[in-house]
Amino acid sequence: MARTAPDAPRPTAAAVLDDAVRALAPDSAANPLVAQIEAGAAPRTVFATFALEQHQVIAADRVSFQHLARRADGDPPVADFYDLLAQGETLALKRLAGLADACELTAREIAEYRPRPGCQAYPSYAARLALSGDPADVAIALTANFAAWGGYCTVVGTAMRDHYGFPEAACAFFGFFAEPAPAVEEKARAAVQHGLDTGQARPPTAHRYGRLLQAYELMFWDSVAG
Repeated sequence: MARTAPDAPRPTAAAVLDDAVRALAPDSAANPLVAQIEAGAAPRTVFATFALEQHQVIAADRVSFQHLARRADGDPPVADFYDLLAQGETLALKRLAGLADACELTAREIAEYRPRPGCQAYPSYAARLALSGDPADVAIALTANFAAWGGYCTVVGTAMRDHYGFPEAACAFFGFFAEPAPAVEEKARAAVQHGLDTGQARPPTAHRYGRLLQAYELMFWDSVAG
């Protein structure tokens, strides 16, 4: 009787996410603006530009996450992940107010600001993924990007205190993303595991999404630098 090869073990969500974070991590020298901020060498004006651009990014990403949650309505673990991300954007916007105040930005300046195209490429691509990407694959790509983003926020928040003398309220936005987020991590694993169990998640496709997200992330920082 012919022997059949045993089925290969199915990957776990934790393994898939760890692999994405590792494979898609940007080069340590890929973000010169963050390196300049870390050294205290970037002009203080970049923080005002950052705040103005983030008002646009946060508003767009919140809509994208809400749309992904609606698209995943039949897959509760996936929808829960995006619901939590959308809630997080609301909290992030509140914390951004401290930076805007420290940069003496008025409500009118924020409302009338003309965003830089390079800064808005990331949310534009996120909106495209919200429309046509499989939500489970997008969850993998976003998780890899969040790891890079969180690292940048850690560096910037520390430098703002050490080199630029910003008050704590101005650093709160960066601290929000720099802190561990166990609830987000747990829901990301649940969403991806559901995608793997149902055959919806395709890690190679997620990595393609993730590479572009990481590239647009770097484009954001480069464009803030001007």
